[in-house]
Amino acid sequence: MDLEGADNNILVQSSTVDLGENFPEYAKTNIRQVAGKYFGRLSTASVHVTREGITYRCTVNMQMGALKMMSGEAKDKDLYTAFRAALQKTAKQLRRMKRELREDKGERTDKDRLLREGARSPAPDRDIDDAGLPISDEDDFRVAAE
Repeated sequence: MDLEGADNNILVQSSTVDLGENFPEYAKTNIRQVAGKYFGRLSTASVHVTREGITYRCTVNMQMGALKMMSGEAKDKDLYTAFRAALQKTAKQLRRMKRELREDKGERTDKDRLLREGARSPAPDRDIDDAGLPISDEDDFRVAAE
């Protein structure tokens, strides 16, 4: 999965906080890693940092392919910790979306059968053999032999 061209689609910004040189590269590297892990087709991603008192609020938005935008937000006293927490929240949403879209998901046939049987009206009382099948006078050879 070629995510090297995705650098143009990752925006790391803040209007009130000086992010320095290391944080934008750290954020882009981690976003590329998460994108490669779950879908690999990063359309857009953005990280926005604001300062609220002594804490940083970090918001991470990611859009993979044609899926809806996933967003995570966290606050912490450390900028890197706030970013990691927000990215984990976004990654959890991507993981759940990937699980939902998988085609190899097994179906719960027993659940479907129970729902259908529960909706059916009870059958009239009949004689039942050892296998649990109804006994009729015409078809059962044991009735004629008795």
